[in-house]
Amino acid sequence: MPFTKALEQLQQGKKVVRQSWTSGEQYIIEITDAQYQGEAVNPYFLIKTDETPAFSVFQPTSCDILADDWQLVS
Repeated sequence: MPFTKALEQLQQGKKVVRQSWTSGEQYIIEITDAQYQGEAVNPYFLIKTDETPAFSVFQPTSCDILADDWQLVS
């Protein structure tokens, strides 16, 4: 699916990943309810990988945005 559809899925609380990723990337999620020192934080994406630590902030590249190989993760 294209990134526009993947973004809709993320905004519904679902997990997505690109089919072409083969280096231990498991899924992307959107964090919408974060706080820091009692203040709300803008929504952001996390990527879950096989590495330690497992979660990192994810910023899609232009290649990710233009890709159409996004899929849902169950």
